[in-house]
Amino acid sequence: MAKIAVILPGAGKGDRFGGSEKKTFAKLDGRPIFIRSIELFINREDVCQTILAVGGSDVDEVKQKFGANLGFMGVQLVEGGDRRRDSVAAALAKVSDDAEFIAIHDAVRPCASQQMIEAVFAEATKTGAAILASPLFGTIKRVGDSGTIDETVPREKLYEAQTPQVFRRDVICEAYEKAPSDEDVDVTDDAQLVELAGHPVSVVKSDPTNIKITTKGDVTLAAAILKSRPSSKPSKSLGAFEEAQW
Repeated sequence: MAKIAVILPGAGKGDRFGGSEKKTFAKLDGRPIFIRSIELFINREDVCQTILAVGGSDVDEVKQKFGANLGFMGVQLVEGGDRRRDSVAAALAKVSDDAEFIAIHDAVRPCASQQMIEAVFAEATKTGAAILASPLFGTIKRVGDSGTIDETVPREKLYEAQTPQVFRRDVICEAYEKAPSDEDVDVTDDAQLVELAGHPVSVVKSDPTNIKITTKGDVTLAAAILKSRPSSKPSKSLGAFEEAQW
């Protein structure tokens, strides 16, 4: 069984979420979103390490409020950067030598099912690089600055990238070493860096229930998705005082 380190970048500003509370720390059915995302991985036998990257201004707060809980779950905390890629790079530097593969999963994507995770992990061990992605079924419009439609984009073969995104260790490390430093290159996920480095990335078909929390409305939708699935309480303790923490 290949050993996998999981990195959860959670340093984003979340401007579209609104309000004073950062979306990473917002609660989903009583527990912070990032805790929900961590719970997807901590009991898996193939996961040898879990790393949470948060913004520099949040490190002290996370340690104070959630440090004991993260300790019980065996989660390592690292300080991320202004960009997603900076947070992942900081976490990559802390990955254990035991890890053969590295999975990168949004800290605000708490609804990935175990079937989805199993599928993308299995594909990555075969190909070296694989991501979850959901095919687009709606009619896609490209809209100009004026607010009017420029064109209708054919949706055939269009997918929305999701996470986890899983890579053989040498593949993702090489991609980050070769990453363009030009700020004009808009890198929005890790698979894009792997693509730029010349390594093919396999797609494992997912569905829209693997939602990424972006707005407050997404929290309501995510709660409904989780309630529709069989419940499975994490076996690792979150701490004797977890209710008080949440």
